[in-house]
Amino acid sequence: MRVQRDELKRLMANKLHKAGLTSEHADIVADVLVHADMRGIHSHGAMRVEYYAERIAKGGTTIHPHFEVKRTGPCSAVFDGDNAAGHVVAKLGMDEAIKIARENGVAIVGMRRMGHSGALSYFVQQAAHEGMIGISMCQSDPMAAPYGGAEPFFGTHPIAFSAPSEDGRMMTVDLAVTVQAWGKILHARSKKEAIPEGWAIDANGEPTTDPFKVNGLVHIAGAKGYALAAMVDVLSGVLLNVPFGKNVTSMYNDLTQLRELGQLHIVLDPAYFGDKALFLKHMNQLMADINAVKPAPGFDQVRFPGQSSALREKAYEENGIEIVDDIYNYLVSDVLHNNKYDGHDAFAK
Repeated sequence: MRVQRDELKRLMANKLHKAGLTSEHADIVADVLVHADMRGIHSHGAMRVEYYAERIAKGGTTIHPHFEVKRTGPCSAVFDGDNAAGHVVAKLGMDEAIKIARENGVAIVGMRRMGHSGALSYFVQQAAHEGMIGISMCQSDPMAAPYGGAEPFFGTHPIAFSAPSEDGRMMTVDLAVTVQAWGKILHARSKKEAIPEGWAIDANGEPTTDPFKVNGLVHIAGAKGYALAAMVDVLSGVLLNVPFGKNVTSMYNDLTQLRELGQLHIVLDPAYFGDKALFLKHMNQLMADINAVKPAPGFDQVRFPGQSSALREKAYEENGIEIVDDIYNYLVSDVLHNNKYDGHDAFAK
């Protein structure tokens, strides 16, 4: 079914507030979630609300956190999130990064002790909206086997990037270093659909198209994706003195446990690297040049990164967001959660 953006955000914020978040934090989390749904990233949208509500209600998220921001240098800071909702910590951390970059041209802000923060595109676009380049990366619990390995070690470890242009459009990249994010598997489960070959393996290490048999995700480009995962783990885990590698806390195993996750934001102000107006003009030129590339058979246009999501966002703004009926029914119900996530492994089994 289709739901208008404001209504969906209201329903999600209401459920999260009832679970225990302050109204301010519930509104921020709902804004990040509706951003994901608006861009067609349903794996990080409304389908996550019940999981968050269960974790919040069971004490696995700090609902009245004490935030601490320490400036560690002219261009660096560490944000202690006190294991609050990760969306809130990541948003406030990006606010701080933008402030530092505006003062000094470059900002690197590490956020430590936080929960799952959802779609990273939201946070890098915060920087792009301010005329800056945003980069972000974060760790997640072990779900993908390293190259040559037979068991999960690193998580999906997403990386995101966004850059502004002269006409307000953004070039945005948001990707997991696995072939698909775990949320895509969850989305397939919610729709009871098979997943494509090459996304995942089962308990025997064999390829599977059954989302309910997934026991490991596959890195993009084999050894290259595995190497990127290691890089993200160092920058968002080891660097920030939070659990790393196979020690990253489980999303589902114990919902009373605080996550202790790490995330890193980098912001660059183009004005410190040359003529900012020229940069924005050249970004528009780059986008136009990409669109002008001759399309391959079966394609009507070559699109720049993030363009398809922006077009989808415009369509959803006009026609409403497509939401699975079961998820909508949960959001409008009086049920806080159905106690269905706690005690499971990384693959929610």
